[in-house]
Amino acid sequence: MQQAADNEVLKALDKVLQERRAASGDSSYVASLYEKGLNKILEKIGEEASEVIIAAKDCEGTQGQEALLGEVADLWFHSMVLLAQQGLTSEDVLAVLEERFGLSGHEEKAARS
Repeated sequence: MQQAADNEVLKALDKVLQERRAASGDSSYVASLYEKGLNKILEKIGEEASEVIIAAKDCEGTQGQEALLGEVADLWFHSMVLLAQQGLTSEDVLAVLEERFGLSGHEEKAARS
């Protein structure tokens, strides 16, 4: 049952991110990213990915896990901003993951080659 609730959070975030595409850059952080363009969004994803790596290396105990989760949430969020900027949603990513479910990683990678 938790999965349905999680999907609802993603759908709600998708909706907000799509709405922000039409907003003025001074009205929200996300709208300002869209206004600055693809390179700025990609820069933020790179920054967040680096922060995930650092948090994972420093992950010890509950406080470290909370920091890691926060950084992964930031990375997911900025990745979703990119998806919305490209006219895609979390549902599109979930569909790809569902297709891959049950395949071994080696099989999936070979299929892409």
